[in-house]
Amino acid sequence: MSKMDKISDKLLDLAEKVDDNKYLGAIKNSFTTFLPFVVIGSFANLFTNLICSTETGLARFIPALANLSGGFNAINYGTIGLISIYVCFFIGMQMAKRNKTPEIVTGALCVASFISVVPTTVSVTFEEVTQTGAGLANTVTGAQGLFIAMILSLLVSELFSALNKIEKIKIKMPKEVPSGIATGFNILIPAFIAVVIVAVCGSIFHTATGFYLNEFIYEVVQTPLEKIFQTPGGIIILIIIMQLFWFLGIHGGLVLFPIRQPLVIAALATNMALAEQGLAPTEAITDTFWIAYTVFGGGGCAFALLLDMLIFGKRKESREISKVALIPGIFGISEPMVFGIPIVLNPTWFIPFVLGSALSTGIALGAVSLGIIAPSIVSVPVGLPPIITAFLGFGFWGVVVQLVALAACMLLYLPFVMLDNRMAAKVKKED
Repeated sequence: MSKMDKISDKLLDLAEKVDDNKYLGAIKNSFTTFLPFVVIGSFANLFTNLICSTETGLARFIPALANLSGGFNAINYGTIGLISIYVCFFIGMQMAKRNKTPEIVTGALCVASFISVVPTTVSVTFEEVTQTGAGLANTVTGAQGLFIAMILSLLVSELFSALNKIEKIKIKMPKEVPSGIATGFNILIPAFIAVVIVAVCGSIFHTATGFYLNEFIYEVVQTPLEKIFQTPGGIIILIIIMQLFWFLGIHGGLVLFPIRQPLVIAALATNMALAEQGLAPTEAITDTFWIAYTVFGGGGCAFALLLDMLIFGKRKESREISKVALIPGIFGISEPMVFGIPIVLNPTWFIPFVLGSALSTGIALGAVSLGIIAPSIVSVPVGLPPIITAFLGFGFWGVVVQLVALAACMLLYLPFVMLDNRMAAKVKKED
């Protein structure tokens, strides 16, 4: 067996393990469920700037529109500002499906456990007078609490599932009792034990270290991962791994979704929070960046190959496939090209396909570092055509950067299109 075959087999095995892993699956499905709320919250933030701002919005001309900012800010807080609570609940429900425990109860238990280990008081200082009251700070419910919410939800779900299998600790109700009430008593003791264990462990940790669990996880786990992900090297390595899966015929985006999505959503939430404070956003690689520059037109920038095929391709069957794939490609669906040309397991396309998304990402990161475009504070829906995604997320210059990235990827694919033409001509001549 060749080295390439061995590598392929290992990647296939890894993809199968990731797909079958219930923890990664729960995270992936939870973020997929929450994605519409990210879009809603980001557009509420956009409307605040476009409509309600007296400096950059319509409120410059119609001052009364500034009064709407409270409503848009509330929408943003009710979605992005509470991302940790939502994800905590959704992961609990997803785990409950796998563990065959009550879904809503498990989700609510995860939220209760999360709140039991984070600070539940908020201090406000006004005119040198500090007042403290019950509440959850945005640093708890927002992006900074995301990783502890994910970790804790997985652990609590498993703990509750294990306790729920112990029949001796369940309260059995007569058959005449309505099922909803019976279920509540049935899970009462397992749920109570689970949340008490979590709360006690959280209190012991806080007493011993002086840190709440969410603060510790944020500093030790989440912040380092976010910093690595936001570096050119970190994101390009992730992209290349994703494209290697694609080259083997496995949806690389879905394989790495549980790792990538929490980081890009957290980055977007951080940018939104900074924008609300009147500060410049700092996180370049957000969900919008990924859609507009990393996978626009599909993974590996296969849309660039599609255009090259239509303009320069001489292999008849490839040109026909490209024509069929044009409309799906405009909406970010690259499968007709990936499996139709095919790109999968085809050594002709290995280099450009693996490096295409990395090249476009590098160009966009360069544009951010030069100040040509600013990090996005808006989430755009998946499936929108190129140009529209770049304009919504980054404005006019975002479109320019996207077109430059597309041209660069077309140049990357072009020598291999010419090689494919020569190979086709040689086969035709031999026939």
